[in-house]
This record gives sequence, structure tokens and C-alpha cells, in this order.
Amino acid sequence: MTTLPTSLIDRADAASPAVIQARGVRRTYGTGDRAVTALDGLDLDIRRGAFTAIMGPSGSGKSTLLHVLAGLDAADGGSVVVDGTEITTLDDDALTVLRRERIGFVFQSFNLLPMLTAEQNILLPLDLAGKRVDRDLFDSIVAAFGLGDRLTHLPSQLSGGQSQRVAIARALITTPAVVFADEPTGNLDSATSAEVLDFLRLSVDEFDQSVIMVTHEKEAAARADRVITLVDGRVSSDHVLQVKAIRGDVR
Repeated sequence: MTTLPTSLIDRADAASPAVIQARGVRRTYGTGDRAVTALDGLDLDIRRGAFTAIMGPSGSGKSTLLHVLAGLDAADGGSVVVDGTEITTLDDDALTVLRRERIGFVFQSFNLLPMLTAEQNILLPLDLAGKRVDRDLFDSIVAAFGLGDRLTHLPSQLSGGQSQRVAIARALITTPAVVFADEPTGNLDSATSAEVLDFLRLSVDEFDQSVIMVTHEKEAAARADRVITLVDGRVSSDHVLQVKAIRGDVR
């Protein structure tokens, strides 16, 4: 079992059991006869320290929901609170700071900078924020993710699974309140997908992170603690698959 660095323990002790609260969230694209409602008055709580999967058919609103919850897209109405901060009223500068300091991202296409080594890619968010590297945390993540012998490699020298491990490590290095994973296994074969899901699971179980994953794959969603299914911009079903010993009640 990996020993949690102090910075992660402090984050786990945040007051609210819900890392994200959404109330009456609406998002519509287009106008008039061409208007498409992506989110239709959606209410949702996301529990801190859990692995939550969001599923749904094409056009269900799952990607829009991720973008709105992460502050990448603006809601037309309703309220979104991330780690105690109402984000729907923040200006662009404040949103940028919040995303940099309290949100981590894992993308389907990895989004690693090709000219940087694995270590430099992992530490990039801290470099951009001008923050000191917590070497204990860095070493813990590198060891847990098996990246010790890959730190000097460029992305072109990494496999797909290794690249996604680097991307997950990059998302964890700032000890964010929540990590969003957008179809993180979409470009990977089944064996590599299972490996990446293992490391997302590890992020929750050993690093006490809150992970929200959008996926269309039932096998991937089955690794989560909770699976939320959207249909037509609303929650169609909400199932708890496994209950972790963490603070707060399942909504």
C-alpha cells in the first residue's frame, strides 16, 4: 500500500462529502427550430474520494456534462459548485486558476507535449503555475504507476498505456479536488485499456482522488464505484456498484 503524502491527506479532509454539486443545470446549443438541449435541468452530486462513471448514448449529454462540471463550457442556467466554489459566476481568469489548481484532466488523446520527457510532462502543470514540486508526492506517483524507468523518454518512445499513465500522473501531481477522464481508453486496445483503468482505480484507492470518467464502454464503467447514465440531458439511472469507506453518504 502506498503511503499518502501529507498534501493528499489534507485534500481528503476537505469539509464537504460532495466534491461537485450541480443543480438545475441547463445547456442548449443553437436557437429556434435548430436548438438542441444537451442538459435539461440536471441535478447531481458527485461524492468526494470515489470513482464515478458517466455513460449514455450518443447525444445524451455526457460530454457536455463533463465540460460544464469542469468549467470548460458555460451552463445556460443552474448552479455548479466545485470543491466549495460556485463556478458558474466566475470570470475567465478565475476559471483558469480554478482549473489549474483544483481540476485534473485525462484525455483520450493523452495530450502530452512531444518535445518534453515523461517527467517534464508530469510536472508541466506545476511549472505553468510557478509552484514547487512536492518530491515525496512525485516519487509516490511515479513508483505507484511504474514510471521510474520511463521518466527520460519522450512521448514518441512510450506505448499507449505508458502515455496514458503519464497523463494520469500529470493530472494527480497538483493534488486536484477532482480528476476528469474523457474516454481515457478510447484509443487503446483491450489489454491496455484494462491497465489504464487499473491506474485510475489506483488513483482513487491509494491516492484518495475523486475521479469522474465519461465512457461508452460498459467494461470500463464496471470498474467505477458508481455509474450514472444520462438520456436526453437528464439522469436516467444511478447505480452504486461498490461502497468505499469514505466520508459522506451516497446520494
